[in-house]
Amino acid sequence: MRERVLVLAGSTGSGKTELAVELARRFDAEIVGADSRQVYRGMDVGTAMPTPAQMAAVRHHLVGFLDPDERYSAGRYVDDAMRAVTGILDRGKRVIVAGGTGFYIRALLGRVELAPQRDESLRDRLAFEARLHPPEFLHGWLAQRDPARAEALYPSDTYRVLRALEVALTHDAHGKKAKRTLAAAGIDATVVFLDVAPEELDARIARRADRMLETGFVEEAERVGAGATAANAVGYPQALAFLRGWSTSRELRDLLVRATQRYARRQRAWFRGEPGTLWLAPDAVERAARENAGWFPKAS
Repeated sequence: MRERVLVLAGSTGSGKTELAVELARRFDAEIVGADSRQVYRGMDVGTAMPTPAQMAAVRHHLVGFLDPDERYSAGRYVDDAMRAVTGILDRGKRVIVAGGTGFYIRALLGRVELAPQRDESLRDRLAFEARLHPPEFLHGWLAQRDPARAEALYPSDTYRVLRALEVALTHDAHGKKAKRTLAAAGIDATVVFLDVAPEELDARIARRADRMLETGFVEEAERVGAGATAANAVGYPQALAFLRGWSTSRELRDLLVRATQRYARRQRAWFRGEPGTLWLAPDAVERAARENAGWFPKAS
């Protein structure tokens, strides 16, 4: 029987973290995050990171493991997530992928072609080769690796020839790794989007904004700093603007609510376009796990 994971997606404020923990406990599962900002440590308040109690109750992966100034890509996410997924399955556990970053989930499912990850050592090597050899040599090298791309480039266009070589050689070295997705691994997925009414979601987001401001969000944004890669996460630009004196406390609260509500609507629109996604009320997800994924609660 093919393995099947449960992908639990939802808008910010839809309650997916709480539901994922509840389901993981019921079905003896571990949680793999799918949130492009929860990967960063020190951003617990602004990204609604799982609480210490939730992390203690259920093992989480890909949550709070990067510094905010580190870059992270969908390609790297898929590699990290697949390692987590296969490790969980090898331990005889079930897998819940939980988050709201649609592109990460699409990539993990194997529904998008990802560019190879940047390899600084390879780029340095090619720059060295370009200093040693004439352009015709580099173009000939590319023709051996990717004839169609070489045909489309002039030998004198050294910049594009080098970039094409980098891509071709990266595919040679990591092609098998790049194809390692749920689909490529023969792992089926039941994809669920939590369908919370927009007016209810707006109210939850407003309450969440109040809690964030009460529990140190502005101070957290100041620690992260404007120069961090993760500082463009929803809410942080508004908090940093407040710290510069560009808004009042009331204006910050209203801007935070509006920015989060806009982001939640974009998430809903994204998943509307994802094929095979079940839009379910939170209380219907357990039934979907049983009927669609073939899961049954662990023995007590």
